Amino acid sequence: MKKTLTLLTVLALLTGCVGALAQTEIIVFAAASMTETLTEIAGRYMEAHPDVTVTCNFDSSGTLKTQIQEGAPCDLFISAAKKQMDQLDINASADVNTEGLDFVDRATRVNLLENKVALAVPEGNPRGVAGFDQLADLLKEGEILLAIGNSDVPVGQYTQKIFEFYGIDESAAAGKLTYGSNVKEVTTQVAENSVDCGIIYGTDAFSAGLSVVDEATEAMCGGRVVYPAAVLKTAASPEAAKDFLAYLQMAECAEVFKSVGFTPLTD
Repeated sequence: MKKTLTLLTVLALLTGCVGALAQTEIIVFAAASMTETLTEIAGRYMEAHPDVTVTCNFDSSGTLKTQIQEGAPCDLFISAAKKQMDQLDINASADVNTEGLDFVDRATRVNLLENKVALAVPEGNPRGVAGFDQLADLLKEGEILLAIGNSDVPVGQYTQKIFEFYGIDESAAAGKLTYGSNVKEVTTQVAENSVDCGIIYGTDAFSAGLSVVDEATEAMCGGRVVYPAAVLKTAASPEAAKDFLAYLQMAECAEVFKSVGFTPLTD
């Protein structure tokens, strides 16, 4: 009996080791604005695929692009703007991919989502901020404290376009601006009522329970706010990453994205 139990124990241990060895990890670098939705979706995917672990790294798209360029392991990249994806795509314009970087598997690249750039206010909207038109006047008069993203962050780059649209000199308004290194930092400043308003994504405002008083148009942002996604040529688990990317485009995931304000894309 003891020999039988010992043999069964050994077999169980061996089976466990084989299972552990068979575990596949997908490393996803995604824009900070996807934190809530992608965390939920990754959890659902892992429940359906117990042999797969999805590890997500959320930050500004510019920071993620730099990490990829410097050799950080990543299978799937989802950016909050085309610029950061193009900077890694050898097929993109040399005016954008100035370093000739070749990380993107072009055959997998898709426009996954669209977002909106929003003007959000703290609870109760103490300063009575009504919209971008009023914000522009208040900034020119120096009578507002606005939180925005840094210039290397997509939401900050969209904000710069909005400033250009209204003829706002960012340097002249510097005393009335605070900055965040990603959209979550900007969102936190608004949520904590440390500023009068902030320019963030509509999805982040929703997730943080903030009121949106206005949305920027395409003309104001210089185009649509599109989130491209692609498997990388340096991926350690390219096939698994492709499968997860395909899952992100399914109806089940579309509902999660739409629940916070994203628009799933098919183009």
